[in-house]
Amino acid sequence: MFMIGIIDYNAGNITSVERALKKLGIDFILSKKPEELKNCDKLIFPGVGDAAYAMQQLKQTGFDIFLKKAASDGIPVLGICLGSQIIFDWSEEGETECLGLIKGKIRYFYSIKEKLTEPALNNQELKVPQIGFNDLTYRHGSCPILKDIPEHSDFYFVHSYVICPEDENVIKATADYGIQVPAVIQQGNLYACQFHPEKSGETGLKILKNFNEL
Repeated sequence: MFMIGIIDYNAGNITSVERALKKLGIDFILSKKPEELKNCDKLIFPGVGDAAYAMQQLKQTGFDIFLKKAASDGIPVLGICLGSQIIFDWSEEGETECLGLIKGKIRYFYSIKEKLTEPALNNQELKVPQIGFNDLTYRHGSCPILKDIPEHSDFYFVHSYVICPEDENVIKATADYGIQVPAVIQQGNLYACQFHPEKSGETGLKILKNFNEL
């Protein structure tokens, strides 16, 4: 069955993702059961809230093993918001061991303040969490999900933690929020958006369309 599967593990922003795919006319399956998504050719892995709770839910549902197998089998996976973070090794949020699909850690904004640019977070000129629209600067070559999207397009962010990959070449776009926040990640068949494409208007819909067309 060739369609997108949406992983519902009780910690994802499911409704807005469904609405966006319906608007695009993209067929999808939403399920809480890994076995119902095993024949999908692409997977969307949304997420909101707490990393420790999300990992607990992934383990209880079996989606942790399912995602690791999908990644190793070359199935395109798109992580969104929290889903973009817990594909890495470890998060400072609850000191949580994550999926480890890409090498790196997730750190709280203030714990990396030594790297801040102006205006600085420690001067409280920027608030945590980052909430609202911010524009992207492209990094380290092209990325298929950014195809035909102009650089400096705006996307909607809501997050307090920052992706810190071991290999900076996986960062395909950043957003300036006191630091250069990794906003789009790609490593092989694994894609991740720190922002919410499903809440980012036409440019966000374009990302989902590009992902569907991989």
